[in-house]
Amino acid sequence: MKFTWFNLMPWPHMPDDFREKHRSVWVDIDPKLYDPVLGHEVYNTYLDQLEYAEALGYDGIGVNEHHANAYGLMPSPNIMAATLARRTSRAGLVVLGNSIALYNPPIRVAEEFAMLDVISGGRLVAGFPVGTSMDTNYAYGQIPALTREKYAEAHELIMRAWEADEPFAFNGRYTKLRYVNCWPKPIQKPHPPIHIPGGGSVETYDFCIDHDYSYSYLSFTGYLRAKQLMDGYWERVAARGKDDSPYRAGFAQTICVGETDKEAEELYAEHLHYFYNRCLHVYPGFADAPGYRTIKTIKAGALSQLNAAQLMQFGNLSWKDLIDGRYVIAGSPDTVREQMEEMIKGLRVGNVFALIHVGNMPNEKTRHSTKLFAEKVMPGLRDIWPEYKDDDRFWCHPLEQRVQPAPIGSGLEQQA
Repeated sequence: MKFTWFNLMPWPHMPDDFREKHRSVWVDIDPKLYDPVLGHEVYNTYLDQLEYAEALGYDGIGVNEHHANAYGLMPSPNIMAATLARRTSRAGLVVLGNSIALYNPPIRVAEEFAMLDVISGGRLVAGFPVGTSMDTNYAYGQIPALTREKYAEAHELIMRAWEADEPFAFNGRYTKLRYVNCWPKPIQKPHPPIHIPGGGSVETYDFCIDHDYSYSYLSFTGYLRAKQLMDGYWERVAARGKDDSPYRAGFAQTICVGETDKEAEELYAEHLHYFYNRCLHVYPGFADAPGYRTIKTIKAGALSQLNAAQLMQFGNLSWKDLIDGRYVIAGSPDTVREQMEEMIKGLRVGNVFALIHVGNMPNEKTRHSTKLFAEKVMPGLRDIWPEYKDDDRFWCHPLEQRVQPAPIGSGLEQQA
């Protein structure tokens, strides 16, 4: 199993009456709710937590891209990953990812991801999400019906730029470049491993299968509700004649670990409520712009987890609702380990994106849960897929000898 400690980086200072007085946490959220001075502390606390996760033995540390919102404060995940590249030495830098349809020209993604891979010594795990409707269509103004076409063209350009041995011309519908010449190139050949975050679009199945990318379902409704979608993915993998390695798939799970089931509720219930009540308070009109979901996905009945009915329900979920419904896996280490094993085997996933910081959870609680999971849960889950222990196609391959940052002020390089 590969475990990535993933931080959404939400804004933890939304008022108690946010849901009543504000239409949405995304797109048109009141800018006056953000305080840059508080933000300075928030960003550095979140980065400290990611570095702490590496020290505890998590395989990866994860960041992602969102815009104009208080749900996740990372309009540029590459800046976060670059910061982490110099302060960590072992964990994969999991960037899930760059919304490539938003970059003009997309060669920028090829260049910045290559820089991250080189700076980190080959530790990049790259991601190419289509992006939410809130980000792509409303915050960044992309035409919904053209988003996937732009995405496909951007992907073609990035992959060719990484693999080309000499400059070439690119004459796409949306991007036309006389000279494509990606400097630097990534360390990992032919390119870093790619994980594609999915939210319910069935076309993403085939895209991952076509390119041997790992399909990562990002959900806040839990694994019971993900089962049908993931079963559909594995059926498609079989129909396409591909192997069924669990590392072809990943799942994002919200996790809260206490010393006991009772302690978990006492410590974390208020922060789960903050997240589901405020961070997921999205105006339904922003969640699914006409044309954003394809006809094929609509016919398949694959609704976004941010559909109107679900969004209305999020604000009223109690601790019992979240736990009994498996939206969240929470409790003692034994409880969490048992439910995690059920989830991993039920969905057949080899990659877990552990959402352990939740909502406005303070640093000390986040570290408590993070440490308990690393020390008392992860070891019991490591060898769930022993027959696939040598399958490393979907993870990064760092250099054995990597340059380490010199001590501040020394001016000297140290070799690993």
